[in-house]
Amino acid sequence: MARERHRNIFLWPRPRLSLFRYGLLGALALAFLFTSFYQISPEETGVILRFGKFVRTTGPGLHLKLPLGIEKLIRVPIQRQLKLEFGFRTVRPGVKSEFRVTPETLKESIMLTGDLNVVVVEWIVQYKIKDPYNYLFKMRNVTDTFRYLNEAVVRRIVGDSSVDEVLTIGRTRIANEAKEELQKLCDLYEIGLDVNQLILQDVNPPDPVKPSFNEVNEALQEKERKINEAWAEYNQEIPRALGEAEQMIRAAEGYSTERINQALGDAALFNSLFKEYSRAPLVTRQRLYLETLGEILPKIKRKIIIDEKQKGILPLLNLGEEVKK
Repeated sequence: MARERHRNIFLWPRPRLSLFRYGLLGALALAFLFTSFYQISPEETGVILRFGKFVRTTGPGLHLKLPLGIEKLIRVPIQRQLKLEFGFRTVRPGVKSEFRVTPETLKESIMLTGDLNVVVVEWIVQYKIKDPYNYLFKMRNVTDTFRYLNEAVVRRIVGDSSVDEVLTIGRTRIANEAKEELQKLCDLYEIGLDVNQLILQDVNPPDPVKPSFNEVNEALQEKERKINEAWAEYNQEIPRALGEAEQMIRAAEGYSTERINQALGDAALFNSLFKEYSRAPLVTRQRLYLETLGEILPKIKRKIIIDEKQKGILPLLNLGEEVKK
């Protein structure tokens, strides 16, 4: 009886040891499964490291890797549109987004223009990761480096522009030039980023000088308006004056031609009359006399015909009636 009890004492722990072994094997199997298979979404790419060294990249779908930490997966969102904000931070995006400006963000946006004016430039950069290997291994703190590159590029271009260009007509040019130069720097430093768009969100003078700046802008706009009005009046009056001057010149030339032709005609008539007069003076004189009377007499309303030998005719003329009239 004692021998049987002694045998049972040494045999009862064996089933528990088998369960522990099976549980350990099951845990190892689960760990193997969970650390071997992985899923990559359509907007990502997988970067596999073996003992910390880059091995390969994998595309979207279900994949297998060495388990238990031998190979490590890093997911890189190469199709996702990423964004950096400068001069402000978005607190709550939506239809009516909420933004926050802090002293730290304000330092990013305060810049000096080429004509020594201070402006506050807020902008957004949208970019994607085009090379996962360069993005992960070529440079540390890629996001911080990319932010510093943005500030350096935009500050340089704004510093080469006037305040009027930065605030009004040159914003598109500044944004395009900054995007191109930023992409060149990203390619030069091999940080694996593709700059899609750079947008100048808001450009204003600093708040302490904004009222004075607005007054200057209003004065400049008033100046431009006056200049445009003056040019409009100039374009209206000058062509009309030139037209009137041209008309007067043409009229004077026509009058000169007319007077010259008339004088030439009168001279030719006089010469012809003198020639006829030289041939027959008495006849020509009488003919001229009669022609002249023929032109003058029809213009006289009252005619009195008298004998040239008649004397004392004044009482007969009744000149009193002419005086009364």
